[in-house]
Amino acid sequence: MSCANYNYRERAKSMTPTDEIAGALNDANSSKLTVSTPSDREIRMERVFDAPRELVYRAFTDPELVPRWWGFRNSKTVVDKMDVRPGGSWRYVQVSPDGTEHAFRGEYREVSPPERITWTFEYEPMAGHILVETMSFEAIGANRTRAVTLSTFDTTEERDGMLQSGMKAGAAESYERLAELLATL
Repeated sequence: MSCANYNYRERAKSMTPTDEIAGALNDANSSKLTVSTPSDREIRMERVFDAPRELVYRAFTDPELVPRWWGFRNSKTVVDKMDVRPGGSWRYVQVSPDGTEHAFRGEYREVSPPERITWTFEYEPMAGHILVETMSFEAIGANRTRAVTLSTFDTTEERDGMLQSGMKAGAAESYERLAELLATL
């Protein structure tokens, strides 16, 4: 979920072919999260949580809950803005142990409780590289939820740059923290 200090265009010059990237996405360290590339401009992440859909949705939309799971465990996440409505803005700041700040922002495009959220996503130091993410929440019985995030990029190079940035490890850690939080709610 973090693309900190990442230069997409420079990294694209030395990246591996897309087929190799797709093959390496799902390693043993993050078996609960699956990541795939359904098209040349998309990343799809899926994780099943042992919690009702309404609760998982709430964890994505409650400014009190987001800092408890979003980002790396050794960092602190601050919700600077979170206006959960179409046209509303959001901004999260992740503070590393050394005090370095990594800010992310965007705008909500669709908010359909408890089924779907669509927002734009931008890492502030890389202004202009904006992707669109749709997060869908599917109830599996009464107490499980499949969360699927589809990220759509402007170019294949930007998508591949995100894959090379370590985003899978960040997403896997965030989702593991989310599972831990959901178990306490």
